[in-house]
Amino acid sequence: MSTPNGGRMPLLEHLRELRKRVVRSAAAIGVFAIVGWVYYTQIITTLAEPVCDLKTAQETGADNCGALYISGVLGPLNLHIKVALLTGILLAAPFWLYQLWAFIAPALHKKERRNSILFIIAATPFFSVGAYFGYSILPLAIKVLFGFTPDSLNNLVRFDDYLDFVTRTIFFFGLGFELPVFLVALNLIGAISGKGILRPWRIWIFIITLFVAGFTPSPDPLSMIALAVPLILLYFMAGGIALLNDRRRRKKAERADIGS
Repeated sequence: MSTPNGGRMPLLEHLRELRKRVVRSAAAIGVFAIVGWVYYTQIITTLAEPVCDLKTAQETGADNCGALYISGVLGPLNLHIKVALLTGILLAAPFWLYQLWAFIAPALHKKERRNSILFIIAATPFFSVGAYFGYSILPLAIKVLFGFTPDSLNNLVRFDDYLDFVTRTIFFFGLGFELPVFLVALNLIGAISGKGILRPWRIWIFIITLFVAGFTPSPDPLSMIALAVPLILLYFMAGGIALLNDRRRRKKAERADIGS
């Protein structure tokens, strides 16, 4: 990693920079985790909708809500803490995404720092769209997975396990939708060209498929296809934008040469 004056940053400086970014990210997550703690009931009611109507069950005083249950003396407290932390991670996404980008590209010139601001402006809605997309397919994915339950057997699911499944789906869909943002941002700072993005397209499709297969929380083909297809389309879109930016950059350099 280079410094702004063209030198090399020592390993100790790398570690200090990493510590600073991690601390700032953790602080932002902690602040937003308070929101998750305060609105805990509303959050779990929304997350439980694909399996049961928790709000109606609470209002009617029902003893159970579908297949969900909580076990153990510390189960309710652990669930409350987990919901708060996961809410903090999702809501603080713009902050820790910026810290990640700032650690990857610390030696940016003034113009490239402006591009970093554009990165954050684009990264936040893309992460939000991906997270919402992941939440939208949950009912169908859960229906497919529950369909494998043998007849005459009940499928009881711990709320902790269900929450892990839901949040991983939302998080990885949101993170997956950041792929084009990172590629375009790297192109804007001159780290990679549009041809460099699109030339190994077969390898990229394999990597995307491997990522989806390894990190999608459910093994059903529906969830994998639902994530893989948009990511592949976004990858080609990012490559197209990078090619246009390269063409603009070349024309600008040619005009500068003619002017000089």
